[in-house]
Amino acid sequence: MTSPFTADMYAVAERAALPDFPRWRQMVKATGGCAQPIRLHGERYVADARTGEIVETYRTADEPTGYLLTACGNRRASRCPACSEVYRDDTFHLIISGLQGGKGVPEEVSGHPRVFATFTAPSFGPVHSRRDRAGKAMSCRPRRGDPLCVHGRPEGCRVRHSEDDTRLGQPICPDCFDYSGAVLWNAHAGELWRCFTRDVLTTLAHQRGVSRAELRRNLRVSYAKVAEYQTRGLVHFHAVIRVDGPDGPGDPPPTWATVPLLDEAIRRTAERVKVTASTGVRGDEGRRVVLRWGRQLDVQPVYLGAELGGMTDGRVAAYIAKYATKGAESAGTVDRRVRRPEQIENLKVSEHARRMIYTCWALSMMPGFEHLQLKQWAHMLGFRGHFSTKSRQYSTTLGALRQVRADYRASMARASLGLVDDDRETVTMSQWRYAGSGHGKGEHFWAEIARQQVSTARRIKRENERREWRAGEAPYPGQTSSH
Repeated sequence: MTSPFTADMYAVAERAALPDFPRWRQMVKATGGCAQPIRLHGERYVADARTGEIVETYRTADEPTGYLLTACGNRRASRCPACSEVYRDDTFHLIISGLQGGKGVPEEVSGHPRVFATFTAPSFGPVHSRRDRAGKAMSCRPRRGDPLCVHGRPEGCRVRHSEDDTRLGQPICPDCFDYSGAVLWNAHAGELWRCFTRDVLTTLAHQRGVSRAELRRNLRVSYAKVAEYQTRGLVHFHAVIRVDGPDGPGDPPPTWATVPLLDEAIRRTAERVKVTASTGVRGDEGRRVVLRWGRQLDVQPVYLGAELGGMTDGRVAAYIAKYATKGAESAGTVDRRVRRPEQIENLKVSEHARRMIYTCWALSMMPGFEHLQLKQWAHMLGFRGHFSTKSRQYSTTLGALRQVRADYRASMARASLGLVDDDRETVTMSQWRYAGSGHGKGEHFWAEIARQQVSTARRIKRENERREWRAGEAPYPGQTSSH
């Protein structure tokens, strides 16, 4: 997106001089300053369901611009900062409502056992990393005698890496790194998570000495998780895992369902669960590899409120919401699909990411890998799952939050037009046609100004809510609605 300070100011002024500019700017502000808005042609009619009388009409043909702008809705901050901020806020509300209640979730859920767990990928080869001790950087990977690997490269690294060192996450020896295994891990990470959520109930049942069916008559395990890319190009998952009664968040779990019990069940299940995948065709059988979670599993209880320290509900919700707007670009790759193999050489990515992308394309051309769709997901380094998911009864849904916001905006729009909402039943009929996307010459500057204004207003509102909450005059900010 063009920066306001590098835009062609002549084109910016020229756009502002056009007669449709006031209405266009109003529509851009309504999208939150979307970086790549969708242009639509069409019309909408609202009719009284009983009489058939048309009570409201809207046509893009009557607009000064000749079209209607709507937000792209992209969750990635690298693609659209405006829409990703809305997505982040919605994700925050989704997570916090499952921890504190609100948004249709009973407040009693705040007393249920819950933990924040981080599941990592296993090692596919040593990589450069930054280690700290008492705030002081340590040597990356010291090895006594400085041995060499089979490729003649050092097996270790004595560099004290800075936080912005571009070597962080890159293999110490690229030829020793198992790129096929790493790509297949990313491709099967979603399946490994599914197996975990299935088997954790079995583990809890074994801990209690009852059958799985008996356990499900006493409790339910709910979760919400987000995927994050490590600098080495592998995904790991952050998840809120909660125990409810059999009827969901409004039903208290049995007294024996405690945080320590849940912690032990998560660790046992993560250690045992596995997925088997092929890494190449050798004869009729092929070579098989067993994919498991990494050894670094972190499980912490989630506390209510912000005065206890540790992993509080607000901190967990903000952490998950932040990573919901990030993609594989944080691991040094691109945020768009690689459609032809000849593009790979010229991509502005790290060499480690380039090798992983090449591996995705190479594996996609081998028999037995077609179902993984590695070619389509090469820009994601093989990961093809959803970045954020939740169980059905964890909390509200993103769709419900968006509908509340849409209803609020529609109500405000009707009020601005002098239309009075009443209780009569209506039917809406509409027809829309795609007319293009993105901004024209000189428009990015004004869209960025609108985005900054909207973002500033939201930040001020959140700060005021937190100030009122600390003074005891309002509920926690996570419980308020975000329009």
